[in-house]
Amino acid sequence: MIPQEIAEVRPRLADFAFEMLGGLPRKDQRAAGELYVRGLLADGQRKSMQPMAARLGADHQRLQQFITSSTWDYAAVRRNVARWFAAAQPADALVAGDTGFPKDGDASPCVARQYSGTLGKTGNCQVGVSVHLVNERASCAADWRLFCPQSWDDKALDDPVAAARVRRRREQARIPGDIRHREKWRLALEMIDEMAGPDGWGLLEQVTAAGGTRPVVTADAGYGDNTAFRLELENRGWQYVVAVKGTTSARPGDARPATRSLGGGPG
Repeated sequence: MIPQEIAEVRPRLADFAFEMLGGLPRKDQRAAGELYVRGLLADGQRKSMQPMAARLGADHQRLQQFITSSTWDYAAVRRNVARWFAAAQPADALVAGDTGFPKDGDASPCVARQYSGTLGKTGNCQVGVSVHLVNERASCAADWRLFCPQSWDDKALDDPVAAARVRRRREQARIPGDIRHREKWRLALEMIDEMAGPDGWGLLEQVTAAGGTRPVVTADAGYGDNTAFRLELENRGWQYVVAVKGTTSARPGDARPATRSLGGGPG
């Protein structure tokens, strides 16, 4: 958006930011949050602090401090955004997936050589697992997790020297001790539970209150090919539409394996 367009919607944007960030304890945090949202909407490909601040005519250290050092409950903001979307839009599906963020160095948290859908190949990147609320007209990035590869989890390494090296790397990147390697499908399931589980954000109640029906879960073959993921969705009462590889085999639930006879009988 160009500055004129942002100026035209500024009152609506301010109301939205207040609703989403209203739980932040300090007024300066809420103001910095609204400034950051404007920076994300402004024209320009680079969305790091200095380019955004230059476009906004603001001090980049103010934005940097808000994102990296200011204490606020980001999970509560995500919850507010998800509930706002579900109340205003039909939430037809929860889409589980992941996105790669290419990186040049190795200091960023959880960066490693791994497959990136963004790159379409294996490369040096971070990977974020997400669950989006979607319908035919709109999409909302409702919840996110940064994927932690095994190479960033010292407890997953048998070599004590390598584990000590990873611990130092985690400390430098300020990774909390409870962040450990978990498969992407498990992260997606955790987020679905957080959003719509019994003690979660109350998303299903929000959808129902808006006149909608229970959404379905969708995912690509990276998740759909995992039998455990599909079974866990079934156990939670979710209907799902997931992609599977062409080599995936299927059989009726009551089918039983039989050994092919030497005489050419049925196998």
